[in-house]
Amino acid sequence: MQMLNPLDLKSALLAKHAQHVVLVHFPIALYLAGTAADFCARIFRKAGLLEVARWNFLGAAVLSIPTAASGVLAWQWVLEGQTLKGILRLHLLLACATVLAIWTTHWLRSRRNQGFKGTCPGWLLLAEGVVCALIAMTAHIGGFLSGVNVGQ
Repeated sequence: MQMLNPLDLKSALLAKHAQHVVLVHFPIALYLAGTAADFCARIFRKAGLLEVARWNFLGAAVLSIPTAASGVLAWQWVLEGQTLKGILRLHLLLACATVLAIWTTHWLRSRRNQGFKGTCPGWLLLAEGVVCALIAMTAHIGGFLSGVNVGQ
């Protein structure tokens, strides 16, 4: 068996599934950080934290598109477009719901910020928490697909 060089950028960047595995962490981290900043803004009454949350949600929304696209490309390349079933189909459905929820949260916050005076309403913070749970479920299922969550 031939050993691959870990410093070979060509093989790392052109691997058929590697882009999705790398890209997925960015929208997850940005959305979770945005939610944390939003909660802290409510607790400490700091307008600057609301701006941090807004930019994090925007970044998560924008980066969710190439992340989802790389997942679809990995499906096409690795599985050659086979019909999805089982845990892979569940991951795809959760991922679609997650991307839609991230964009919806960003849209709701941007509409709210246009006439913003004070903290975010409680229902919006609750919605952000629900989206965080959706992200966690999608990531957990994706971890099983990548082999990260499989016991030794």
